[in-house]
Amino acid sequence: MKNYLGKQIFSSIFYPLLFLMSIWLVFFIEKANDFNFVKFGILPRSYEGLIGILTSVFIHGDLDHITSNSIPLLVLGTMLFYFYKKIAKASFIWIWLISGIWLWLGGRNNDIHPVYHIGASTLIYGLSTFLFFSGVFRKHLRLMVVSAMVVFLYGSIMWGIFPLKTEISWEGHLFGALAGVLVAFNYRKEGPQRRIYHWEDEEEDDIIPLEIIEEFDETITEDPKPINDFKINFIYKEKNTD
Repeated sequence: MKNYLGKQIFSSIFYPLLFLMSIWLVFFIEKANDFNFVKFGILPRSYEGLIGILTSVFIHGDLDHITSNSIPLLVLGTMLFYFYKKIAKASFIWIWLISGIWLWLGGRNNDIHPVYHIGASTLIYGLSTFLFFSGVFRKHLRLMVVSAMVVFLYGSIMWGIFPLKTEISWEGHLFGALAGVLVAFNYRKEGPQRRIYHWEDEEEDDIIPLEIIEEFDETITEDPKPINDFKINFIYKEKNTD
């Protein structure tokens, strides 16, 4: 049992950890060689910014930026691969692509000062909403517990979808969150499902035909017939008056 659980945890954390290591590798290469990879971010509605749909999640501005994204990405990614193993890869990729495309279409930009959108936070918001709404859409008790865990751990990040700080790509957060909801709805009938009990699936079997009910009523309203007719005679001796 312990070996099985260990394999499950290892297989669940493998891909998120590999993805996170690749993000850190890109960051170290950029800083060690004094490169500037911001140009690989998403530049909305520009031809050169299309590449950012794929590459922007690997680019981070500084150490605080990549550090703040690392733990949530690893935790949420592991939860995705643990509880939704069969659809985890497809869900992750679709959240990545959809949020990137929407950000390219609707993100901030201007001709005077180009605005590049970088960072893996789009994935974090997408994974958060996917894990939350997947449990809700499926009405699956255990997965709804996962939904509650996500709210407890990362519910506060949802403030990031509002334009409270201009230096933060709130559009990336918003489109990531919406992509997670969309992917959760799309895959709601795939992967783990709640158990359907017999009494829920076959309602017609629980309906008693009217004629049977009437026949039963007639039977119980008839006067009961005695099984054996018998008579009791009392024998007694008269008192002698002589």
